[in-house]
Amino acid sequence: MKFFVDTADTAAIRELNDLGMVDGVTTNPSLILKSGRDIIEVTKEICDIVTGPVSAEVVAKDAADMIREGKHLATIAPNITVKVPLTWDGLKACKVLSSEGHMVNVTLCFSAAQAILAAKAGATFISPFIGRLDDINLDGMQLIEDIRVIYDNYDFKTEILAASIRSVNHITDAARVGADVITAPPSVIKSMANHILTDKGLAQFDADWAKTGQKIG
Repeated sequence: MKFFVDTADTAAIRELNDLGMVDGVTTNPSLILKSGRDIIEVTKEICDIVTGPVSAEVVAKDAADMIREGKHLATIAPNITVKVPLTWDGLKACKVLSSEGHMVNVTLCFSAAQAILAAKAGATFISPFIGRLDDINLDGMQLIEDIRVIYDNYDFKTEILAASIRSVNHITDAARVGADVITAPPSVIKSMANHILTDKGLAQFDADWAKTGQKIG
């Protein structure tokens, strides 16, 4: 499974990238706002840090303007993935951009039917939003499972990018059902290392070691 980091915080990206935990990055207008930086400037810096795909999102609503914005974003670096919304205009933009050789991430997917359309339009990635479905008492993980079955049935090449990840369980469940990629905030990825029994075991080792009166080195 590939790990994408869902942030525009370059310091957090560098930390995880240095550990080999970053296969790509996803950004969106909300994350750009949180960074407080110019979209072109911060996206270029992210692309300089990581070698994998970096999703940069268009903000236009009609296909022609999405295509124009997408082409502009794609000039930032070779590893830019143009992110477009799963609307009819977004699908039109996806078809044009992907046909011209650009990577495209179709985002805000909430149904298997939408995912089929994105694959047919040539999307590189489809981003189903797990957490937002869970928020309205629908099963976000079931959507990942459904898309996996459908894509495998027809050998669609579009990669399933599980998004709106809220917890470690989301990550492990997405891995279990066959998501190709997860994108999560740095804090969630780092929390994968945490376990209460690890903490208890370490505390016991520390206590026992102190009783030996020894030092290493």
